[in-house]
Amino acid sequence: MPRTPVYIICSPRPQVGKTLIARQLSEFLRLQRGDVLAFDVNQKEPSLVDYLPRLTETAAIDDTFGKMALMDRLIINDGLAKVIDLGYHAFDEFFGMIEQIGFVKETVRSDVAPVVLFMADSDRVSARGYETLRATMPSHALITVDNESVLRGHLPEIFVHSEVIRIAALPAFLKSYIDRVGFSFTNYLRTEKDTSTELHQWIRNNYFNFREIEQQLTR
Repeated sequence: MPRTPVYIICSPRPQVGKTLIARQLSEFLRLQRGDVLAFDVNQKEPSLVDYLPRLTETAAIDDTFGKMALMDRLIINDGLAKVIDLGYHAFDEFFGMIEQIGFVKETVRSDVAPVVLFMADSDRVSARGYETLRATMPSHALITVDNESVLRGHLPEIFVHSEVIRIAALPAFLKSYIDRVGFSFTNYLRTEKDTSTELHQWIRNNYFNFREIEQQLTR
């Protein structure tokens, strides 16, 4: 059986587009693989489970039972791709936990492929969080997301130690459009006949980035 991917979308900072990327990636994986299981580790809105309730379970890591319940679902090579929308409040707790239990070694033993998508920002908290990940995760498993809506095209040099994918900024009216709870990226691609629209191209480019990551897992 091919390795089962576990995608962790994270940042120690709020308002960096984390849940937006988790939504897109979850929809892409469902389109690509037929199914996906997402975990929502958030305390505040917007929340992934509100956007994708049929694909998402809520998870808590504030006690031992919650941590073990989540880890048991992640360290299993069942062929079902996993996506974790990790709230900024849980960043330190989560990565401290996986280091303590030897998560990376367990994924190797179980033939599971963890992939961390780190949402970059220009502040010191983000820089420290990124360094924590570099010390915790294998270099090939860490990918920086350059969200141009946050960084405005100026990615700090500290983040170039890992692979970088870029998410182009959208005009405010399109951002409001895709932020609606009922919006589906895949349905838009299927129903919008004009493939030259800015939103159509934006979604396709992001899906292309995700496909490249998926292909790397099979090499």
